[in-house]
Amino acid sequence: MTKLSNEVLQTVMERYPILAKEKDYQNKWSYDVGVVLQGIKEAYRQTGESKYFNYIKENIDYYIDEDNSPRGYHYEDMNLDNINNGKLLFLLFQETKETKYKVIMDRLFDQLQQMPRTPEGGFWHKKIYPNQMWLDGLYMAEPFYAEYLLTFKNGEGLEDVIKQFRLCYEHTLDKQTGLLYHAWDSAKKQNWADSETGQSPHFWGRAMGWYLMALVDTMEIFQDHENKTYVEELKKIFSNCCQALANVRDKQKHVWFQILDLGDRTGNYLEASASSMIIAAMAKAQRLNILSSDWDAFIKESYQGLQDTFVTYTQEGWVDLNYTCEVAGLGGESRRDGTFAYYISEPIVTNDFKGYGAFLQATLAMEPIGAKNILKV
Repeated sequence: MTKLSNEVLQTVMERYPILAKEKDYQNKWSYDVGVVLQGIKEAYRQTGESKYFNYIKENIDYYIDEDNSPRGYHYEDMNLDNINNGKLLFLLFQETKETKYKVIMDRLFDQLQQMPRTPEGGFWHKKIYPNQMWLDGLYMAEPFYAEYLLTFKNGEGLEDVIKQFRLCYEHTLDKQTGLLYHAWDSAKKQNWADSETGQSPHFWGRAMGWYLMALVDTMEIFQDHENKTYVEELKKIFSNCCQALANVRDKQKHVWFQILDLGDRTGNYLEASASSMIIAAMAKAQRLNILSSDWDAFIKESYQGLQDTFVTYTQEGWVDLNYTCEVAGLGGESRRDGTFAYYISEPIVTNDFKGYGAFLQATLAMEPIGAKNILKV
């Protein structure tokens, strides 16, 4: 029986030879592309097969101009989303020694050094979103930040990586449920921010998915570099988040809602990207011995729910992932006010790269295609 992970890999590589050429991404230095490529990187880690490395290289090289700058990247935007694709550069530089990859990594690291921060030291999500930390931003930046410090700075400054996770967790946490709100405004000035806490009003599924993947990816980097100093703090946060998410999983379908805690509210829906991210993070955490075997049945049940609820096949035999929220954010537009009505108003699409990339990562975590840990990349 063919593994779903193999089918999803085949779908990506046949359907999207160059991810950035797809009309939705318009040749932008888009973080969505990096989510898919992280899945391809995991396939390379598991198998060592050159076709996966070559796919990553061709997709990243497509962006790089003659002056070694990534097409569509704007340093001055001070946007954490722009860091995500940089995670693939470590592998490319390690394998090829081509300086163009190091040049871009240095540029992205410099952006992090210059990012505006909240008074406590948390990165703003973007320059256009002052004093705001969003859960999304931890996935975009922190694994890159940690790996750069460990690879090129002898681990100096890692406390700042942990600080970002800590601040975001402390300020988005709902102590009653253990769930995390989408964002926090340290200035408490945004129209969506609670006047006392600065928290946004709802628990958006994908936001917690981003945060969970950020935690496990960063812990993996620490383990690969045999740096265990900070793993315990992140592990505790991860465990708390997993338990909170287990409490709001749908009891029939075994996956998660767009707004996590309001499954019975009209208009809410089971959402594919959040469910994929949560499953991918939990399954990966088991491989890394971060989650115990007590979670086995829960994760397997969730993975089956993911397939039953969201997966269909085309006539070509390609795998489609349905019911992904195309985008959701806060501020910038009057309608992005953080309300329930806003979150359910955004388009629901098929094969969005954010969701599909997380789905690919989930399938590879659940159905590996080669010897585990064949490569440390």
